[in-house]
Amino acid sequence: MSAAFNLAIVEDQTERTVQLHQDAVKAYQEGRAAEAETLLRSVLELFETHDGADSPDVAAVLCDLGTVIEDRCDYAKAQRHFERAAAIASHWQNEPDEDLQRLCLRAWSDLGRVQRIQNRYHHARQISQRALLFAEEKFGADSIEVADALNNLGIIGKFAGWFDEARQQYDRSLAIVEKLYGVDSTQGASLYHNLGGLEHARGRFAEGEPFARKSVELRKRRWGEDHPAVASDLAALAALLDGQGKYAEAEQVYIRVLDIFTRVLGPEHYEISVNLNNLAAIYQEQERYAESEHFYRRALAIKEKIFDADSVEIALTKNNLAVLYQAMGRNDEATDLLLRALPIFEATLSNDHPHLVACRENLGAQ
Repeated sequence: MSAAFNLAIVEDQTERTVQLHQDAVKAYQEGRAAEAETLLRSVLELFETHDGADSPDVAAVLCDLGTVIEDRCDYAKAQRHFERAAAIASHWQNEPDEDLQRLCLRAWSDLGRVQRIQNRYHHARQISQRALLFAEEKFGADSIEVADALNNLGIIGKFAGWFDEARQQYDRSLAIVEKLYGVDSTQGASLYHNLGGLEHARGRFAEGEPFARKSVELRKRRWGEDHPAVASDLAALAALLDGQGKYAEAEQVYIRVLDIFTRVLGPEHYEISVNLNNLAAIYQEQERYAESEHFYRRALAIKEKIFDADSVEIALTKNNLAVLYQAMGRNDEATDLLLRALPIFEATLSNDHPHLVACRENLGAQ
C-alpha cells in the first residue's frame, strides 16, 4: 500500500469521525441520549486508533461521553471518563494553544463537578482550586474562565458547608461577569441562582428570595417559560418560599417544575427526587402526612438507584422521612432512619453543617 493511499484513508477516516461527532451532539441536544452515547463511543474508538490514546481529541470526547453518562445519573462511570480526560489533558497544560488550555479547564471542571455530586467535597475543591489557579495564570484574573472556576468552587462550598468561602467566590465571580457582560445579563443568572441557594443552605430564606427571583427573571427573558434552566430557577425560588412558610405559592411552583422536569429529564432523574422531597416537606408542614410519606418514599427510591448507599443525598431524605415519622408517632422507624443517616453526615460534612446539626437534634428528640 502506498503512502498516498494510506493518507487518503486517514483523511477519509477523520471526515467520518467529525461527522459522527456532529451526529452525536445533535442526538444529545434532541434528547436521544442512548444514541448519543453509542455514537460517541464510536468516535472515541476512531480517535484512539488514529490519533493515539492520549490525544487531545480523545480527552475532549471522553468529556462529552462523561457528560452524557452523568445526565442519566451514573456518576461513578462518568467520573471514570472525566478522570481519564483530566489525566490526558494535564499532559498538554503547558502548551500555548488556548484550545488545549480550555480543554484542561473543562476536564478539571467536569471531574470536580461529578466529585461534588457524589459528596466528595475535599477532592472536588482540590481539583477545582487547581482549575482556578490555571485559569488565572493563562487567561487573567478578570476572565470568564476565572469566573466559571470561582462559581464551581462556590457550589462546592455551599454543599460542604463552607458558606463564607462560597459567598466570597460567588461575589467575585459575579463582579467579573458584570464587568464583562454588564449588569442584569443572562450570564449572571446562574450566579443569582447560586447566591439564593447559598442563603437557603444557611437557613436565611427571606434573604435568598430576591436572588432567586432575579435568576428567574433573567433566564425567562432569554429562554421563555418552559425551559429546564427556568424550571431549575423556579425550583430554587420555591424552596425559599417554602422556608418562609409561603406554602401555597411554593406548592404551585414545585408542581409546575415537576411537570417540566419529568417531560425533559424523565421520571427518575435526580432533579425529580429533589422536587419530590420538597413537596413532601410542604405536605408535612400542612399535616398531610400520607401524601408527605408517599413523596419522601418516591424521592428516596430514586436516590437509592443513582447514589451509593453512603451518599449525603440518601441520608438527607432518610432524615427528612424520620422527622415525618416522629410527627406521626412512629418513633421506632424514625430512630432507625436517623441512626443510618447520622454516620453519613458525620463522615462527609463539616461539624457545624445544618444537616448534621439537625440530624443530631432529631435523634436527641427521640
